[in-house]
Amino acid sequence: MDDHGPGALVAGVQVPGPGFSAGLVRGEVLLAFGDTRTETAADLARAVLRARPGAEAPLTVRHRGGGFQQLTAVPGFVTRTPGSGTAGVGTT
Repeated sequence: MDDHGPGALVAGVQVPGPGFSAGLVRGEVLLAFGDTRTETAADLARAVLRARPGAEAPLTVRHRGGGFQQLTAVPGFVTRTPGSGTAGVGTT
C-alpha cells in the first residue's frame, strides 16, 4: 500500500525482465495482476506465483501522477542460484 491507497508499490524493475518488458516503472503502483486485485505486496507475490510462465497477464497500474494504464506482462520462471539462497526471475 502507498500513501494514496491500496496497491503494490513498484520499488524496482529488473532489467531485463517481464516487468521491464511490460513497461513497469519504479514508483508506479500495481493495482491488479491478472484477475487478482493487489491490495498489498503480498497479494502481488501470491498472484505472480500462481501465474503460468509464458502466458500473458494483464496489469493495472497507477502512475505517480495519478493516471491509470493497462499493461501486459509475460511472466517467466523462477530460478535459484546454487548456494546463494536467492531467487531470480527468468524469461521464457
